[in-house]
Amino acid sequence: MNMKKTEDLEKILGSTHIDKFNEYISDNKDSILSSERPFSEYIRGKIKEKGLLQQDVFLDADIPEGYGYKLITEEKHTRQRDIILRLCYAAKLSLDETQKALKYYRMPELYAKIPRDALIMVAFNERPGSIIDVNSFLKSNGMDVLRSSGVQE
Repeated sequence: MNMKKTEDLEKILGSTHIDKFNEYISDNKDSILSSERPFSEYIRGKIKEKGLLQQDVFLDADIPEGYGYKLITEEKHTRQRDIILRLCYAAKLSLDETQKALKYYRMPELYAKIPRDALIMVAFNERPGSIIDVNSFLKSNGMDVLRSSGVQE
């Protein structure tokens, strides 16, 4: 599989005429998302790849199991990025994998210029422990903790 970077695909699209779009899809099929639910496909694959059980991920993320399943299957959608971050952290995703998961969920990626996001990025890189430890880390630095599903926006 020859997976192209998004930047490379964008360059190709910059010189692609509309009547050649199907050719673009055909030529780049290994790099194009084939699922209508890319987050679901991606997160489930990562959980399996890492040898984890979904219910353990929900437990570690402090997300009710039923709600977690609905999020992962994209039966339900949340607007709270913190919930997706909790899932990614509990699923032991790397920072790069988390950024990709956020993108697939159509949420803003973590942004290094935003202090809270930067601290969360460090937590994904350093892995200081559980979600509780990450929240302690955030709180001790005067920042909002990763909200759980019970906390409304």
